[in-house]
Amino acid sequence: MRTFILATALAVLGPVLGSAAPEQVAEWREVTEWKAVFGRVEARDMIPARSRIGGTLVSVDVTEGSTVTEGQQIADIYDPKLNLQLDSVQGQVDALLSQLENAKTELKRGEDLLERGVTTAQRLDALRTQVEVLQNQIEATRAQKRVIEQQAAEGAVLAPIAGKVIDVPVTRGAVVMPGEVIAQIGGGGFFLRLAVPERHASYLREGLEIRIGADGQSQPGRLAKVYPQIENGRVIADVEVEGMSSEFVNARVLVSLPVGRRMALLVPAERVETRMGLDFITVRGPGGDPVDRAVVVGETHSVDGTLMAEILSGLAAGDVLVDSHE
Repeated sequence: MRTFILATALAVLGPVLGSAAPEQVAEWREVTEWKAVFGRVEARDMIPARSRIGGTLVSVDVTEGSTVTEGQQIADIYDPKLNLQLDSVQGQVDALLSQLENAKTELKRGEDLLERGVTTAQRLDALRTQVEVLQNQIEATRAQKRVIEQQAAEGAVLAPIAGKVIDVPVTRGAVVMPGEVIAQIGGGGFFLRLAVPERHASYLREGLEIRIGADGQSQPGRLAKVYPQIENGRVIADVEVEGMSSEFVNARVLVSLPVGRRMALLVPAERVETRMGLDFITVRGPGGDPVDRAVVVGETHSVDGTLMAEILSGLAAGDVLVDSHE
């Protein structure tokens, strides 16, 4: 009877025991090696807003950190010589208009005399030519006036792009020359610029996923551009980070960059127990009994969504991990 009951129990529990979770063992796995470097927050486009004329800076409407739109006036430059030139050109226009009025009167008188046969057609043609010359001179002088007016209008310093003002190297009342920088504007979005040692250049490629923060808990980023020129033994690369703060330009941010792959002995991090400052892992001993092994734990890695601890010493590949209460 007892034999029958035992056989029945084994028949019922057999599938259940066979479906138990597989044993956890320490095994070698390939992991990514990360390099911690500092990235600097920079604007994609750094364009200076320059003065288009020389003169005195009568107003500056922005400061460092101001947000501007494309075409917004950020400063005003005044050159008193332009007003004097406008007055001079306007005087020339007025003088030519007076001469034109007199020439038209002479032309009308010549036409009347020609009808009565007192003057010649050649004289009348000369009067017509004089009227046309004066009209052309007036148009040329007015065009010159429009040029000066445009120069005066160019005293308004405009923002070349939409973005944030990074630097304003001049102040109100300063005398500036044509082409001088009034403000430095960063726009086109912000990104991280990295300077990576050239020995890691072979691992860098566009589209590579990186981690913002050495602990790997921060937001991910993407390597957007790798510059081909090496400067001072370092490769320059740009990293795109969605929603990155642009409050402080040139701020340094810690970045973890994948620079290779290596083999590591891994176990689930939850298996590591710390007692009295030492790390222990319980494994199955030669007789099947649980044995605590003192181990040296290295970095942690995320493998298929599981947090794994790297064991530097104390375990060997194939050691079976068991619960300490077994």
